[in-house]
Amino acid sequence: MTVRLAGDGTIELDGICPIEDAEKLQRYLIADPQAGVDWRSCAAAHTALIQILFAAKVIPHGPPASDFLRDHIEPLLKPRSGVSGPGEPESGKIAAEGARGGTRNPREGQR
Repeated sequence: MTVRLAGDGTIELDGICPIEDAEKLQRYLIADPQAGVDWRSCAAAHTALIQILFAAKVIPHGPPASDFLRDHIEPLLKPRSGVSGPGEPESGKIAAEGARGGTRNPREGQR
C-alpha cells in the first residue's frame, strides 16, 4: 500500500499512489482531521488523492519526491496570505461580493 499510517499517527504517501488508495487516505483523515501527511516519498498521486488533500485542507510535509507535485501541486496546497485555506478565496471577499449582489455579468445590459 502506498498510503499508510505511521506509528506517530502521520499519514505517509509513498511511491506511486493510485486511485485505489484514495478511500484509505480519506478514512485516515476522517478519523483524525489533524493528522499530518508526509509526502516526501510520493513519486506520483492520482488526482483523487490530491482532491482529498484539497478538501481536507491538508498542507503535506514535503517537498514531495515528484517534480510535478512539487512544482504544480504543492504551491496550490500551501496557504497564502489572507486566504482561508488551500485554493480558497478570502472569506471576507466572498461576503463583500454577496453584499453587493455578486459579481457583475459583463454581458448584462447588452443587446
